[in-house]
Amino acid sequence: MVSPARKHFQKAMAAKDAATATPTKPQGDSYELHRAAIIEDTRRLHDIQSIERKIEAKRELLPNYDGYVQGVLEAGKGQQDDVLMTLMVWHLDIGDLKTGLDIAEYAVAHDLKTPDRYQRDTANLVAEEVADFALKLDDKAEGKPDILEQLHRTVECFADADMHDQVKAKLFKALGYLERDIGDKEIALQSLKRALELSERVGVKQDIQRLEKELKDSGQ
Repeated sequence: MVSPARKHFQKAMAAKDAATATPTKPQGDSYELHRAAIIEDTRRLHDIQSIERKIEAKRELLPNYDGYVQGVLEAGKGQQDDVLMTLMVWHLDIGDLKTGLDIAEYAVAHDLKTPDRYQRDTANLVAEEVADFALKLDDKAEGKPDILEQLHRTVECFADADMHDQVKAKLFKALGYLERDIGDKEIALQSLKRALELSERVGVKQDIQRLEKELKDSGQ
């Protein structure tokens, strides 16, 4: 576990390097140190076969990079940063949608690219990861209003992005399901209809019919 003092030092160094970055020296020493660390951690993760164990390992590793993330987000000028973009994916993988989207918003603002190994651009990767996480929630899952807030952030963040229709449809499907689960049935119906507009195969037709019937029966 990284001590608060160490985290503060990491943040200060990352912020200093990020604030003085230039095209010829984009990241500085802080970036290079964390890049070396993340290469080593990625090798460790590669040796783990279980997805569940990979996620647990990422949950243990991510605090080592908190100071770096905070420093870059606060002072960065938008230079391409593969360390930051990898950490964005890891935060989404463990279900830390807030931090993942904090990084995603910075990435969108500065047109940062995902590392080649992910084979998806930022909009498609983040939207699908957030949607998949939300769609896997069971009926008794806690914190749905907070997760719904992050879904709305995702929709807003990528409102103008060129994204695959199927991915955007999945995002609106997840949005509609959470809205329905917290009782906003009219809003949920609109989200599910938007999902269907984007993709006929998104699998919401029966959900739309049920919601329309429930709203009609209740006089809404």
